[in-house]
Amino acid sequence: MNLHKIIDITEADFGCEEHLDGPHAVLIFEDGDKLEVSEQWIAEQDIKEGKYIWIRNDGCFLKAVRVVGAIIVAEKDGGADSEKILFATQRDYGDLKDGWEFPGGKIEEGETPEQAIVREIKEELDTVIKVEKYVDTIEYDYPEFHLSMDCFLCSIVEGDLVLKEHEDAMRLTKETLDSVDWLPADVTILDQVRELL
Repeated sequence: MNLHKIIDITEADFGCEEHLDGPHAVLIFEDGDKLEVSEQWIAEQDIKEGKYIWIRNDGCFLKAVRVVGAIIVAEKDGGADSEKILFATQRDYGDLKDGWEFPGGKIEEGETPEQAIVREIKEELDTVIKVEKYVDTIEYDYPEFHLSMDCFLCSIVEGDLVLKEHEDAMRLTKETLDSVDWLPADVTILDQVRELL
């Protein structure tokens, strides 16, 4: 399985009469690989230069969405020996509405993942964070897209984690980590998160 960045989209070298699903185009990737797909799929998935797609081992491919997630951990009572808490948010839109997730968002063109997570948390939660360390990258296939999420352990520098774009939020401990209905992709990193609490 591979994540591929699209650097060019060109017309296929033949007419649409050769395909039942209409005209085809060729996606050209950063590493020089190519993939022929229907122009209809490109339009439906909003595929553009600079975007990513995920090609599975079985040859199937999905639009890839590159995002970042903040594993925001703080001391419950502020002291070094106090219980650690994790901040989680509840999604308020789309097919995954009401699922719980690590706050974060999409990486914008020209941003590093670390820059993206700092920006996203400032925009969504009015809080300045510090990226402490990279934890892992989640690769997960949802029915309509592939999620590639770089996850970072973060600490609060300034702010109170004010909800601006989510339905709800919770502060969870190691014991309450499984008390919310996590989104399927986020579930895959919970064992690593548990070790950080």
